[in-house]
Amino acid sequence: MALKLSLKPGEKFVLNGAVVQNGDRRGVLILQNRASVLREKDIMQAEDVTTPGRRIYFPIMMMYLEESAAAKFYDELALRITEFMGATQNPDILAECVSASRHVLAREYYKALMSARKIVEYEERVLNVASGLHSGDSES
Repeated sequence: MALKLSLKPGEKFVLNGAVVQNGDRRGVLILQNRASVLREKDIMQAEDVTTPGRRIYFPIMMMYLEESAAAKFYDELALRITEFMGATQNPDILAECVSASRHVLAREYYKALMSARKIVEYEERVLNVASGLHSGDSES
């Protein structure tokens, strides 16, 4: 199944670890096979990992972008999800933590990332923290 990305002028994205930037006009990119794709708005920089939810999102993002190094990020992720689950009682967010964990164990990193996004968005609503991650439909 092909993945169709509609790109804004100048929009950046990561494709299998390479940073790619669209030209000065809107563009459409169609990927015919499986690839790791992450839009600029979904990419978190290491210096932005400042909250518990982001400490979950970041290692999952790294696993997705660099699957060959996933084991390097797993222990950090397990610790951070465990901490987060101990600090919240919201059943929906606890379910997202479990979902993220299950997806990681199944090596479904993009799905895990979408669960982690919900955790970050919940945290932002509760703590009124700005993230830089934007709601919207990203594709993989």
